[in-house]
Amino acid sequence: MFAMNEFLRGNAMHRKFFATVSVAIALAAMAAGGTAAQDTVKIGLVLPMTGTVGAAGQEVAAAVKLYVAQHGDTVAGKKIELIIRDDGSIPDNAKRLAQELVVNEHVAILGAGTTPSAMSMAPIATEGKVPTVVMISGTSVVTERSPYYVRTCFTLGQQSGIIADWAIKNGSHKAVSVLSDWAPGAEAGKAFEQHFSQGGGQVLETLKVPLANPDFAPFLQRARDLAPDTLFVFVPAGQAGTFARQFAERGLDKSGIKLIGPGDIVDDNDLAATGDAMLGVVTAGFYSAAHPSALNKEYVAAYAKATGGKRANFISVGGYDGMHLIYEALKKTKGNTDPDALLAAMKGMSWESPRGPISIDPDTRDIIQNVYIRKVEKKDGEPWAIEFATFEAVKDPLHQTAK
Repeated sequence: MFAMNEFLRGNAMHRKFFATVSVAIALAAMAAGGTAAQDTVKIGLVLPMTGTVGAAGQEVAAAVKLYVAQHGDTVAGKKIELIIRDDGSIPDNAKRLAQELVVNEHVAILGAGTTPSAMSMAPIATEGKVPTVVMISGTSVVTERSPYYVRTCFTLGQQSGIIADWAIKNGSHKAVSVLSDWAPGAEAGKAFEQHFSQGGGQVLETLKVPLANPDFAPFLQRARDLAPDTLFVFVPAGQAGTFARQFAERGLDKSGIKLIGPGDIVDDNDLAATGDAMLGVVTAGFYSAAHPSALNKEYVAAYAKATGGKRANFISVGGYDGMHLIYEALKKTKGNTDPDALLAAMKGMSWESPRGPISIDPDTRDIIQNVYIRKVEKKDGEPWAIEFATFEAVKDPLHQTAK
């Protein structure tokens, strides 16, 4: 009886706590909506500046600050105030920080980072009716977690299905998948296997590598023992350099096995340090620092200047374009930060990005963009992902399947 009373009392306290939080968020949202009549628009970004994927947050933050530096900190007569919070690559931190930004800072717009953190922040964005720009996560389902989520980065399905189709057309029959063991890795593997199998290929085995402090060597050895003609690999940005070194150490760069994957495995930020290990590797990606447009050349030069010589990469453009989306939406609403007005302004928007033409799908709030087939080649003594084929206006295939 005592245990039952405690259980009921605990449940009541639990409900009371969440009711209080919901009221606080709703009140904060009302306050944020009132900023339409104020002079400052606060934008709160929750990013992994440290921890397992800290490099990704740093790259987005650098690109966001670059955009503001280039375009000014005033839009539609409103002062832009950026507030960046580090979630340490921990989802619970992201949820807490998002709540603080909405309740205490009265932000009008949020920015979300990696998949686990974006998932945890979704109830805050929904309850508070806060438009949230997803700048890093490549997992398809993320935008379905809140009607206020809009994505400016990518989905892994966009790239993984296309590279599978390319591999089949270029003689691949038997593949092994090596994937980081988290939601984006699972999604990359799912899209690849679906397309590869439909094309008549066979995925011999899927090997899952721990996300934190990965040692790829035993997985690469297992892959080699299975004797595939193709190795499909997904590792998150920041781990490509480690993977490339261990790939070469196992002699796989000279084994005759084709290495393919989404763009992550030839991340521009890592590629410059991989030497010759990744030469010849073919990937499907939506951005390369070598993309031959005048706008991209300007972006690459500006990003390098702002970051002490670092290459712009695919993670950075998610942040850069995220700020573009926010600025243009504010221009459309004439500075009005009503959440539904901002969301409506974002849906269907299209523009020229450093990566090429992109738009926001008005139905899914997801990004539509070109996907390029690229081969790593040396240019001016350094390896670059050089584009040689283009798939235009690619939507997320998993959202397409769901429909």
